[in-house]
Amino acid sequence: MTIRSVGVVGSGQMGNGISQVAACSGLNVTMVDINEQFLERGIATITNSLARLVSKQKMSQDDADSAISLIATSTSLESLAECDLVVEAIPEVPEMKFSTFKELDEICKPKAILASNTSSISINEIAAKTNRPERVIGMHFMNPVPIMKLVEVINGRETSEAVTSGVMSISEKMGKIPLSCQDSPGFVSNRILMPMINEAILTLQEGVAEPEAIDGIMKLGMNHPIGPLALADLIGLDTVLHIMNVLRTGMDDDKYAPAELLEKMVEEGSLGRKSGSGFYSY
Repeated sequence: MTIRSVGVVGSGQMGNGISQVAACSGLNVTMVDINEQFLERGIATITNSLARLVSKQKMSQDDADSAISLIATSTSLESLAECDLVVEAIPEVPEMKFSTFKELDEICKPKAILASNTSSISINEIAAKTNRPERVIGMHFMNPVPIMKLVEVINGRETSEAVTSGVMSISEKMGKIPLSCQDSPGFVSNRILMPMINEAILTLQEGVAEPEAIDGIMKLGMNHPIGPLALADLIGLDTVLHIMNVLRTGMDDDKYAPAELLEKMVEEGSLGRKSGSGFYSY
């Protein structure tokens, strides 16, 4: 299965990162969003990211120019009709993803692979909204996409071996290390990570230690590159809360109940870096 063209739905932090690594690997990319302003912002982010790589001598200016030239933008999903692979990277709202996949299924050529960058929503549920469940798969890139090596490849119940193989190969072409798992609440990454973050929040909530100490202990003692509370701020506390609720409902187990402090902070709009404050101020 040869993949030469990639469509990316969404030009935000994840969408523009996916577009960048795809273009840098020589793939033709079409990045779609709901308006030109979002697309311009996405292209500006990619341009700045590539400029940093050039300044650090990790990429030549010619290669950076070539990558940008491979990215087209559009406000219409219709522009993805002939793409070999389409990766959805829109907000983590189930109904929004379901309707997008239903539309992509109607627009995209029959042999196109439809992938979701979801961090928690069931691939089986997404696939059920299409007439090609065997060609639907999860491609969970990590943030920031240009830096993080992992792509968590999530197989739905009906995902074909050929599709899995094709996605593993294209992930490697993008310079990533793909690791495969089956569809399950939170997949592997967030089933392990989010309870750890939640436990760190409970530790703060109970007055056991301050954020700097909690994060410092995990960094210095467990060799984590970033502490759990700083990581929660980077991910977004609203996203952490959403995934904890997905785990609690999907696993039917109260051990995944989100910390009251997490719920309170989200309710108050303290979402981490994106809002300017969370466990730390930005």
